[in-house]
Amino acid sequence: MDFKDYYKILGLDKTATTDEIKKSYRKLAVKYHPDKNPNDKAAEEKFKEINEANEVLGDAEKRKKYDELGENWKYYQQSAQQGGEGQDFHWSKYRNNSYKTGEQYHEGNFSDFFENIFGGRFYDDERSQQRSFKGQDYNAEMQISLEEAYSGTTRQLQLDKQKLQLKTKPGIKDGQVLKLKGKGGKGINNGPNGDLYITVHVSEHPHYKRKEDDLYCDIPVDLYTAILGGQIHVNTIGNPIKISIGKETENGKILRLKGKGMPRYDKDNNYGDMYAKVNIKLPKNLTPKEIELFKELSTIKNISHAEAV
Repeated sequence: MDFKDYYKILGLDKTATTDEIKKSYRKLAVKYHPDKNPNDKAAEEKFKEINEANEVLGDAEKRKKYDELGENWKYYQQSAQQGGEGQDFHWSKYRNNSYKTGEQYHEGNFSDFFENIFGGRFYDDERSQQRSFKGQDYNAEMQISLEEAYSGTTRQLQLDKQKLQLKTKPGIKDGQVLKLKGKGGKGINNGPNGDLYITVHVSEHPHYKRKEDDLYCDIPVDLYTAILGGQIHVNTIGNPIKISIGKETENGKILRLKGKGMPRYDKDNNYGDMYAKVNIKLPKNLTPKEIELFKELSTIKNISHAEAV
């Protein structure tokens, strides 16, 4: 029979604080709990071992005695078999006929090491209240379009035979995580349910590039409007709008359309901007008359250039 290293069982070292012991125990107890590992004998044994380690290390006095005993347990065992209490190791006040884990009383479930050293099973009155644990948190992902991110949307989710409706607010960002409190795994021993965390992915758009709350796009402008100026229709994710194009607008010019970007998340009537890049479209399929006029214009421009020189 080998020495049981309770620190190693809980994944800790001997300098672990009380909070670290408690945190590690709870995490492992949830992981190996029989309700989550039905018909898994290995998990069941691990669960018992974790509880045994916590019963000792979770109590300051018991932990002190365990640290004093250390790997000299065989010396204590020999002394106890001879009718003593193991010299300076007095464990008799912890003896009892049962011990208690976070779920229920167990009979005969201590390890041989524990029973040989402690002289029997025990439970501490101060720790006799049933422990409860928060249920497991769940994670999920959801894909939405940029238009849905703009206006907000609703999705129906199926989780553990229950239907959930998830509403997203306008302006939600790619990678943003939404939390549905209490929609995760069921709590253990009347503990609170876990939570459901949903990561939202916003699909790329063929026409708009999003940067934070601003949108970037190209807008086609015909050559004549770019030279002479005028108004054009521009599609936005909200509603189409008319904008003015100044005379002799150059190709590649960036126009700022204030308030035509994405809604700012959780802020009413607050929007980013749209930055529209002018993409001048040259005319095609010119008529003979149009070609003649371009030639005439070219001649005039050349003459003007020559006179200027």
